[in-house]
Amino acid sequence: QVQLVESGGGLVQPGGSLRLSCAASGSILSINAMAWYRQAPGKQRELVAAVTSGGTTNYADSVRGRFTISRDNAKNTVFLQMDSLKPEDTAVYYCNRAIYSSFSRTFAALGAWGQGTQVTVSS
Repeated sequence: QVQLVESGGGLVQPGGSLRLSCAASGSILSINAMAWYRQAPGKQRELVAAVTSGGTTNYADSVRGRFTISRDNAKNTVFLQMDSLKPEDTAVYYCNRAIYSSFSRTFAALGAWGQGTQVTVSS
């Protein structure tokens, strides 16, 4: 099973930007969908963005227009470019393999969760 390691988090002021990376230990070429999730203190983990093998992207309403997900199959890496960051974006961010559920109309995570990377937006 492919192992995923997240990086790129940190402390940033409101309005700032960060780029998260998710490096896979093996090829992600055959993985249908990759996604970023986040979990804020005291809240449930939620889907942030997903990208399919065909390049179709999906975003949570709260980040659409500010975040951009992309995948580089040659480098076995998935990225999350986060712009115009807000304090409410503060959370631990995780990446995972995902599958789209037509029943729940969302991308459900498939693999084990990694350590994640902490993003803190504060002045």
